[in-house]
Amino acid sequence: CLPANQERFADGKLVTVQFHPSAQVVMTAGHDRSVSLFQVDGIRNPKIQSIYLESFPIYKARFSVDGEQVIATGTHHSMFFVYDMMAGSIIPIPKVRGVEEKFLRNFELSPDGSFMLLIGTSGYLHLLSMKTKELIGTMKVNGRCTASAFTPDSSKIYSYSKEGEVFIWDVRSRKCLHKFEDEGSLEGKCIAVSKNNQYVACGSSSGVVNLYTTDVCLRESHPKPVKAIMNLVTSATCVTFNPTTEILAVASRETDEAVKLV
Repeated sequence: CLPANQERFADGKLVTVQFHPSAQVVMTAGHDRSVSLFQVDGIRNPKIQSIYLESFPIYKARFSVDGEQVIATGTHHSMFFVYDMMAGSIIPIPKVRGVEEKFLRNFELSPDGSFMLLIGTSGYLHLLSMKTKELIGTMKVNGRCTASAFTPDSSKIYSYSKEGEVFIWDVRSRKCLHKFEDEGSLEGKCIAVSKNNQYVACGSSSGVVNLYTTDVCLRESHPKPVKAIMNLVTSATCVTFNPTTEILAVASRETDEAVKLV
C-alpha cells in the first residue's frame, strides 16, 4: 500500500492518524499546525484538503462521532478548535466558562456523541456538552489524571491516575462509583475499554499492560488481571481494542515499531 498521506507529508511530528467513522477518509494532524484529509483508495490516496491553524501545533485531533466535525487541541493553549466539515468553517473555542486550565491537551469523545471530556491538570476532569461545548460538570481524581476512557454505552468513565489508580465515574451524576488499584503500576499511561464492555486494559510506564474484566473492576479494589502483557520494554503509551474485542493493540511511542497485537 502507498502511504495514506503521500500527497502531503507533514513537516513535523504526526500526532494523530484517524479513519473517518463512515467515509473512506483518513485524517492526519501534527506539530506542523495542520489537519489534512485524504481519500483512501489504495491507488493514489488523493488529498481532499488541508486546514492550517496559525501558531497552533496540534496535540490531538479527533472526528466527532457523526463524522461532521474535527476537534483539535494544541500543545500549549487553553483554547481548542472545531472544524465544521459540512460548512467548511474553522470555529475557535477560546474559553470554556468554568474551566480554569492553562493548557487543554488531552480529551475524549463519548461513543454516543453527547459528551467531550477534557482531561485537565491536578486531577480535574471537565465534562462538556458536545453540542454547545459548554461545561456540564467537573470531577477530580486523587493525584494527576493521565488517561480516561468512556464505556461503549457512554454511561461511565474510567480515569487512570499517574499514581496507578483507576476511578470509575457515573456520567449522569458525575459521582465516583468505585476505584481500584492497577496491579504493579508505578505510573499510569493509557487506558481502553473494549467495545463489548467486557475488558479494561491499563498500560503503564514500565511497559506492562494489565487486562481486567469489567465486572471485577467494578467490584474489587485490588482486582487480579486476567492477563499481564509484558512484551513492551518502554512505557505503553497507547492501548486500543479492535471492534470485535478479539485483538488488543499495545504500543509505545518511545521506540520505533514498538507495536504488539495480542
